[in-house]
Amino acid sequence: MDGFHVVICGGGVAAVEGLLRLRSLVDDRVEVTLVAPNEEFAYRPIAVREATGLGWSRSYQLWDLTRDAGAEWIQDAVAEVDTDGHRVQTVGSGELSYDALLVAVGARQVPDLDHALTFRDAEAGLVHRSVVEPVERGELDSVAFVVPDGPAYLLPAYELALLTSERARRAGTTGVELTLVTPEHFPLGAFGGAAGAVVGGRLRAAGVQIYTSAYAYAPEPSRLLIQPQGADLAPDRIVAMPRLTGPEIAGLVGHAHGFIPVDARCGVPGTDGRVFAAGDATAFPIKHGGLAAQQADTAAAGIAQLAGAGVEPTPFSPQLRAKLLTGGKPLYLSARLAGTQGFESEVSETPPWPLDDKIVAAELGPYLAGVDHR
Repeated sequence: MDGFHVVICGGGVAAVEGLLRLRSLVDDRVEVTLVAPNEEFAYRPIAVREATGLGWSRSYQLWDLTRDAGAEWIQDAVAEVDTDGHRVQTVGSGELSYDALLVAVGARQVPDLDHALTFRDAEAGLVHRSVVEPVERGELDSVAFVVPDGPAYLLPAYELALLTSERARRAGTTGVELTLVTPEHFPLGAFGGAAGAVVGGRLRAAGVQIYTSAYAYAPEPSRLLIQPQGADLAPDRIVAMPRLTGPEIAGLVGHAHGFIPVDARCGVPGTDGRVFAAGDATAFPIKHGGLAAQQADTAAAGIAQLAGAGVEPTPFSPQLRAKLLTGGKPLYLSARLAGTQGFESEVSETPPWPLDDKIVAAELGPYLAGVDHR
C-alpha cells in the first residue's frame, strides 16, 4: 500500500525487533520512522559481565540499524499520542502522522531501596569498582543483592550473586557472605519449579544465602531487614535491582504504574486498531528481552495486516528463554507461560535455540550476529 506510514517509538530490543520484523513482512511497501533519543542500541543483558569484570557491554549505532532496515531515524522522544488524529507529538521535532504506531519506549528504572547501590546496565562499571573489586581484594566481608517487589529485571540479581562468588573464588578470597533476597516464591519463579530447583542449587553451591518470599528494607547504611523472616543483616554493600515503572505517555490510557495495556495481539485498546505496544512499556508483568521481542513480532504482524500485506496475526503466546551466567557453564532456561508462572520448563547446559545469545529474538539475533558492534 503506497503512502502507508509507520512510526516506531523507542530504541531498545522491542523497537528494533519490531522494525526488522516489519521489514521482513512488508519489504519496502511502507515508510517507517523510528523515533528514539539514544544514538546507540545497547545490548543490555551482558552488562553484568562488565559489572563483574568478565567483559564489556556491546552497543550498535541506531543510524546504521535504521539505514539497514530502510527507515528514517529521528533523534527525539515521544511526548504525546493523538489517537483520534493519528499523530505523535515529539519532545523537540513537532508532529508526526502515522497510519500505524508501535510504542516500544521501555520502562523507567527507579531506585527502590535506600542506602543501596542500584544496578543499572548503563552504570555497570560502578558495581565493579564499588563491589566486585573490593570483594576480590578482601576489603568486603558481605554483600546483599535485592530484588524489589513488583516489575523488575530478575536475571541480573542472580547473575551478579553467582559471578561475584566466582570472582571471589578466583581471587582466593574466602569467607565472603553473599545474600540474595527476592519476593519470588522460589528462585526465578517465572521459569517454573524445575528451573527454580536448579538455580537454587547453583546459588547454594556458590555459597549464596537465599531468602525467598521476602521483602528487604534498609533503614540505615549497612543494615538490611528481611521480612517476614525477621533477619537483621549488616552487609558491607547492598546492591538492589531498580523497580520498573511505565512511561506514562499522554494520550494513551495507562495501566497500574503507568504501563500501557495491550490485548492478545499487542494492540492498545481504544486506539482504532492502529496503535500497538511491545516490551517493557506494556502492562505484561514479566520484563525480559526475549518476551519484548515476541511482543514486537506480534505487533509487527498486526501492522503488516493493516498495510495490506496479507499477514494473519497470531496472538502473543509468551515463552521465556534465558541464558543465565553462573561463573561456570551457563544455564539455558525455557518455559511456557501461564499468567506469570512457567510450566513445561526446561534447563540445559547447552543452548536449545539456534544462536547462543542472551536475547532470543527471531530478527534481532541473526541481524546482530552479522554486524559490527562497539
